[in-house]
Amino acid sequence: MTLPAYAVAHLRQVALGPAIATYLARIDATLAPFGGRFLIHGARPEPLEGDVSGDLVVIAFPDRARARAWYESPAYQAILSLRTAHSDGVVVLIDGVPADHRATDILAG
Repeated sequence: MTLPAYAVAHLRQVALGPAIATYLARIDATLAPFGGRFLIHGARPEPLEGDVSGDLVVIAFPDRARARAWYESPAYQAILSLRTAHSDGVVVLIDGVPADHRATDILAG
């Protein structure tokens, strides 16, 4: 079974300026060949438990292989430093779950 995958970024600080504007203008074209699309982009979370600051970004992909291929692609690598030089945060790839997932499913394996 192929599961969706997500690139998730918690950007604690972003210095908006020309480099970030260029990054934003170019990122959509890097996502298209890999089926990536924004689910959350720059939204400020509403903390219900704990303390969180900054922005969240979630990009959905059909599977982990395409998510990694996007991140490693020459097109994305060409703009990556525009973000990393002007922001502080964490970026991860993570698999989703099937539509029929139940909380207790993690106990089985």
